[in-house]
Amino acid sequence: MKFGDKLRDLRKEKGLTQTELGKEIGVSLRTIISYETGKSYPKKREIYSKLAKYFNIDINFLLTEDEIFITEAKEKYGSRGAKQAAELVAEIGGLFAGGELSESDKDAIMRSLQQAYWDAKEDNKKYTPNKYK
Repeated sequence: MKFGDKLRDLRKEKGLTQTELGKEIGVSLRTIISYETGKSYPKKREIYSKLAKYFNIDINFLLTEDEIFITEAKEKYGSRGAKQAAELVAEIGGLFAGGELSESDKDAIMRSLQQAYWDAKEDNKKYTPNKYK
């Protein structure tokens, strides 16, 4: 289940509107809508922490491996890195459609490809001009 679906379910269980939830955690209605529709993820881990505390849940429930990967890519490489990471996750997800792999095999493949992404980013640093470092 994706972050947006989890957030929507938690909000509805508590009988909150999107506006009320936004006020509780200090973000706008537009931001909550964007989270719930899957158009964006929280940019800072602090938001995940606020949500976990508000709903009295473990923060790990909100974070899937894919979302952690995208968040870390954004922290390290900005919005471009997050976009690349999100595209990678989407493309990898397409590989699994209609397949016969077990969940543990899918997770192992996803982790391996994410590690390859981090390795490639690290290797490519040597080609980055000094003014961008």
